[in-house]
Amino acid sequence: MAKKITNHHNIDELIKTQFNDFKPAERKIANHLLSNYPMAGMVSITELSNACDVSAPTVMRTLKRIGFTSFIDFQKSLKAELSKTLSDPVAKHGQWATGTPKEHILNQAAESVVSNLRNTMKQISFDTFNQVVDLLADDTKSLHLVGGRITHAFSSYLGTHLEVIRKAVFKLPPSVSLWPHHLLNIEKGDVVVVFDVRRYEADLLSLVELAQKKGAVIVLFSDQWLSPIANLADYTFPIRIEAPSGWDSGVATLFVIEALITAVESKLWPDASKRIQELEDAFDFTGRFKQEVK
Repeated sequence: MAKKITNHHNIDELIKTQFNDFKPAERKIANHLLSNYPMAGMVSITELSNACDVSAPTVMRTLKRIGFTSFIDFQKSLKAELSKTLSDPVAKHGQWATGTPKEHILNQAAESVVSNLRNTMKQISFDTFNQVVDLLADDTKSLHLVGGRITHAFSSYLGTHLEVIRKAVFKLPPSVSLWPHHLLNIEKGDVVVVFDVRRYEADLLSLVELAQKKGAVIVLFSDQWLSPIANLADYTFPIRIEAPSGWDSGVATLFVIEALITAVESKLWPDASKRIQELEDAFDFTGRFKQEVK
């Protein structure tokens, strides 16, 4: 029987956690599965072994390393994960409501948030984080930020902060019909930051495909199941989003965003402080905010 794949252990996470312990042939299988996850595993064991140029016993040995004793159990878990990525709010509510402990929703929400934060930290590479900080802090490269129906709020939040810290920050509008116009401004070497979580949006994928053709660097914020954009992205943040409701949680995503903002601001502080002061002077001049009583 396979290890139970819970909110803490998706198959791709198990593979990544044990990747360094795999033998060369096992790494070929791991890389193949991760390259088109989860669909690469939705074939027969013979097809999988042929695609990786390894034997069927090697495939099974690799799967046993992550807790599966049969190929059938492995595919059942993959199908269960895939169904989660396609769930709408009504279906998600039904999944968590059945058998939920009879405790206050505040406690349930707090436990979910803490779990998401803890497991997000386990999955994010510090090297990836540092490299993305360097990208976002390089004001010789224009930044373009975009999100979907819900995740647009995250792209706007990150963009609003970054445009204060540095120049050449562009937030794509919520209206998908205007995205082709914005593509005209994307040049080779620019950075496109995209937010896409389940149920992954086709318009975002198309936008990224076009931006990549123009030579843009792609930074993806996604969930633990990973948007199809992960196959195109240069850098990916897999973030935990499950919540005890019909909706996904954005707390862990916001945590990563704020950590990036802090790091970029620190890296650019001499120039960023001047921009911030100039902005504050403009606010004072226009009377935008209530003045302190002296």
